[in-house]
Parts: sequence; structure tokens; C-alpha cells
Amino acid sequence: MSQINITDVVNEGEFNRFHLGILICCCLIITFDMFDLVIYSSVLPVLMEEWAISPVQAGAIGSYGFLGMMLGAIFFGILADRLGRKNILILCVFIFSIFTFLCAFAHGPSIFSVFRFVAGVGIGGVLPNVIALLTEYAPKNKQNMMVSMVMCCFSVGGILAALIGIYVMPVIGWQRVFWVGVIPLMLIPYMVKHFHDSPSILLMKGRVDELRLVLSKVNNKFLLSQDIEFEAIINEKSSGSPVLGLFKNDRALGTVMIWIAFFMCLLMINGLTIWLPNLMFSAGYALGSSLSFVIVLNIGAIIGTLILGSLADKYGVKNVLVPVFLMASICLMLLGLKNNMFILYVLVAITGACTMGAQNISYSFVSHYYPPLMRSTAVGLASGIGRIGGIIGPTFGGILVSLNLSVQMNFISFAIPGIVAAIAFSFVPLKFSTHRKNKRNGIGGKYL
Repeated sequence: MSQINITDVVNEGEFNRFHLGILICCCLIITFDMFDLVIYSSVLPVLMEEWAISPVQAGAIGSYGFLGMMLGAIFFGILADRLGRKNILILCVFIFSIFTFLCAFAHGPSIFSVFRFVAGVGIGGVLPNVIALLTEYAPKNKQNMMVSMVMCCFSVGGILAALIGIYVMPVIGWQRVFWVGVIPLMLIPYMVKHFHDSPSILLMKGRVDELRLVLSKVNNKFLLSQDIEFEAIINEKSSGSPVLGLFKNDRALGTVMIWIAFFMCLLMINGLTIWLPNLMFSAGYALGSSLSFVIVLNIGAIIGTLILGSLADKYGVKNVLVPVFLMASICLMLLGLKNNMFILYVLVAITGACTMGAQNISYSFVSHYYPPLMRSTAVGLASGIGRIGGIIGPTFGGILVSLNLSVQMNFISFAIPGIVAAIAFSFVPLKFSTHRKNKRNGIGGKYL
């Protein structure tokens, strides 16, 4: 009986119809995941008038979605490593779709806030499991690129929400805009049939027949009928808290540095996204051109994500992230100087590529950094910690504006978190101690 390492089978596979199906489905999930999150901003002016709510109340309602997202990323990330990612991902899609749809039937801000919070919990739980599944089934030379393509769909979802808010909502009303939320439910039958849990989880649970079938889909050279014994590169078995596992076996420093980097990066991104038009307007640019900077920022993010994903597959994610965050900080500092419009647009586009684009591929870095049995937990917690920074970011920008600093000082202040993120990623160690092998159930226990 021959012995095959399942990680090698996956890594040596070639991109095929199985990967394409998962990729397209995940892209659609993330698109509507982001759409459901940001559609609130499109209907906000109408809601404030119809329900006579104050700006403070409107801001609080918006925060409930982000709070739910933070909790969902942490809770469902941890739960998925226990119960399997496929079912948790399906549950999250169901939750955010249903409760976004129910927002259409809310008759006041209180019940609307509840629906937004619960939808946010589902939205937050999607990303850790999508990233983990893509990482574990993608060919080795396509992992970062596939994750990058999916992460670009965040910007696509945001653009879709804006377009529907501008062109569709005036025709059908704000309630029916939320009906779009049920569309992801149509993806669930495909997910039930074609999605699978992590190969390592399948092996751990003794679902060998399903594992054989999955490997034959992932790698066409794998023979379904061959008589083999499976072996997986798995670290410690998930006894005890998966959260504590993030700090074991020389991973403590890396975990803390990753959390710091995520916190700083999302603080910078969310603060910049909210306050960029205001800062450019304060610098003397017309309001219309100031708003156009946000569009350029997001276009740069999409292009940057794809380029950085390709570079990460070639040179390694960490080797790409550190200089890119430093470049983002330099561009932000230069934005505070008087430049002609062409140079400004170029700087804003590069900033979008080096902030949002770098953040997008950093999820891939986290997914690769941790062993399979704690991967969703790791991505979920990093995302959750990052969301705290994302919530603080707009407030940070508001404080800067209230201090009446110069435009250049405001941009320098936004550049500092990028420098901290680069330093934090540079301190993440890439080598772990070697652990003894656990041959029980044919599972190897070494992880490097």
C-alpha cells in the first residue's frame, strides 16, 4: 500500500473546472457579502428623512453591522475549525442573506438595527472560511492569486451597492433594494454539492471516501481507485482552545504582530476612505474632484490586489507586504503636498493598491501562516482584531480634522499606521519548531 501526502496532492494539482467553480462561487459570495454590508450607506439619506433619525442614530445603526461583523469573524472562525468550514460557510451565507432581506420589512430603526447586527454576524463569518477553503484547495502556484481575485470582489460589491442606490432605488424604493440580499441563497445548492471541508479535517474525521473523491477533483493525476494510505502535514491536533494554539510552538510573536498589522491597516483604510474627500476638499480641490479620488482609490485597490497576488505567488507574501505598506505611507505623505491633478490621481491609485490591495493579500498570508486545523480561527481573529481598528479609523480621522492641523500633517498621521503595519509584518517569523509525528489514523504531525 502506497502512502500519499494529501497536501502534496493538492499543491501539485493544476487549475481545473473544480477550482474554477469554487472560485466563481466564492467571488459571488464575497460580492454580495460586501453589497449587504455597504447598501446601508446608499439608503441612509432616505431612512434619515423617513424615520426622522439623527446623524448620531444613523451612525450607531451603521456601527451595529460592523460590530456584528467583528463578532461573526471571531465566533464562526473558531467554530469552523471545530465543526468544518463547509457547513459554517453555508450557515453564514444563509444568515446574512435572510437578515438583509428582512431589513426591507423593518418599520423603524430599532428592528432595523437588530436585523443589521445579525446580518453583520453572518457577513463577518464568511471571509475566514472562504479564505481557508481557497487556500486548502488551490494549487500551490495559484493560491495567492485566487485569494486576490476573491478579495477584489469586496470592491465590486461596494460599487454594485452604489450603482443600485443611485439608479435603482429611486425607481423601486429603498425596501426592495434589500431584496437583492436573497440572491446568495441560490448559491447554497451548489455549495452543498461541490464544496468540501478541508482535506485535513476530512482525514481527521475518517471520511476517507470523500477525501479520495475530493483529491481526484483537485488533482486530475490522482487515481480514485488506487490503494493508498493518506498522510497529512498537520500540526498539533486541536485539543483544547484553538485560540491558544495560535500562541503555541513559536507562533506567539507572529500572532501578535499579525494582529497589530491588521489593526493598523484597517484603521488606515477605513479612516482614509471616510475622510479622503474631506481632506482633499480642505486642500482646495472642488468637491466633485474630491469624491472622484475615492473612485480612483478603489480602482487602484482592485488592480493592486491582482498585481500583488501574482507577485506574492512568485516572491512570497511577506516579502511583498512589507515594502508595499511602506510605499503606501510614502504616497500618503506626498498627497499632503500640492501636486497637479494627474500626479494626485496616480498617488491615490498607488495608495489604494498599497493599502486595500495589501490588506487583501494579507488574509492569504494569515491563512498560509497557520496549520490547517486552526486556519479559520486564525483568519477570523485577525479579521476581528482588524475590524476594531476599522471602527476606530473614522473616529481617528475626525479627531485629526477637529485639531485643525495642516493638510500635510493629516496625511502624515494617516501614514503612520502603515509604517507600523510594515514593521509588524517584518517581525513575523516564518520558521517554526519541528514537532513529532503522530501516525495515528495515518496523520503526520510535522509542520514547518
